[in-house]
Amino acid sequence: MAGKICEVRKVALVTGSASGIGEATARRLAADGMAVAVHSRSSRAAGLALAEELGGSYHQADLADDEAAAGLVPRVLGEHGRLDVLVNNAGISWPVPHADLSGLTADDWRRLLDVNLVAPWLLCTAALPALRESGGCIVNVTSHAGVRPKGSSIAYAASKAALNHVTKLLAAALGPDVRVNAVAPGLVDTPLTADWTAAQELWRTSSPMRRAAQPSDVADLISMLVHHAYITGEVVVLDGGLNLR
Repeated sequence: MAGKICEVRKVALVTGSASGIGEATARRLAADGMAVAVHSRSSRAAGLALAEELGGSYHQADLADDEAAAGLVPRVLGEHGRLDVLVNNAGISWPVPHADLSGLTADDWRRLLDVNLVAPWLLCTAALPALRESGGCIVNVTSHAGVRPKGSSIAYAASKAALNHVTKLLAAALGPDVRVNAVAPGLVDTPLTADWTAAQELWRTSSPMRRAAQPSDVADLISMLVHHAYITGEVVVLDGGLNLR
């Protein structure tokens, strides 16, 4: 039809999106009308199935490998031709108490920092030209343990605290072209945390919401930050109000 305007479909890359928070985020952004690039390190079958269901693409990469992390964005651009949203969700942790100073080896520390801090940085810098062109945004998934120094291993909390700081510094450096925010969840009800009985009991009894978050709760907040054109440089804690106690 003459004069018909064709709206270009926006593209989002969500790392670690074959399950849990990442899967919920991929589903939510697809429901928002975006083409989603699904990523995982090892869950290839689940990632491929989700990408096919959502009409997006699937990309496998170990983000602990610098070359693989830096190369993920070019692969997505080659598939979709543009990038509007980067969600750095992929992360790893060891549920070692803060008091256990011998619970993590130096190699554990390095791998954790490679995945939780170095990889998001490499992805952000690789995505920057495309995000500047599209006027896009970045959302980093961190943790309330990176805001309050408790609740996980020292290495994990330190990596997430650093990513919170990187979020604010990038927002200051990249505005107004690219917005950068972070979501810092507390306990989220996923298969990974199903046997964390002490944490589940803490959220059930001590948080004002009396429950852990669902992946969809985090995904809804990410969607809001993606679509709100004026919010940048924020680390939004999503812990059901546990911080009040």
